[in-house]
Amino acid sequence: MEITEDQLIQEALKAKERAYCPYSNFKVGCSLLTKNNKIYTGCNVENASYGLCICAERVAICKAVSEGDRQISTIVVSCDTDDPTFSCGMCRQTIIEFCYPGNDIKIIAIGKDHTKPKYSKGTEILPFAFVPKDLNVDSKLEQIK
Repeated sequence: MEITEDQLIQEALKAKERAYCPYSNFKVGCSLLTKNNKIYTGCNVENASYGLCICAERVAICKAVSEGDRQISTIVVSCDTDDPTFSCGMCRQTIIEFCYPGNDIKIIAIGKDHTKPKYSKGTEILPFAFVPKDLNVDSKLEQIK
């Protein structure tokens, strides 16, 4: 059964409610869909030592990868902002890691009014990204994707 965009949005909204953010009170939820038609979710998890905080997008990506699912097709990011907010720089770099020739990730950002999403692509969100080819490891990565 095909997963719909609305289902992904609903999963991101649910994940946002599980956010642990006692310092910023900035809840973020994420859902992602893989080519295997599986949904993974994540929420932001803060820490008193701010550098240890982890964003919702990276939680969801790490869950997918830890389950052996690396081919991401769509990511939904949900925040309680008036306008849809896209991922931070660290998350954008993590998303780019899973964009490769033939697999550009669709990104959907939603705010408080989740009926008015904004759309982008993984290759558009971080111009001049540091990517595997910069390390001369493109051929090695093809073997693991």
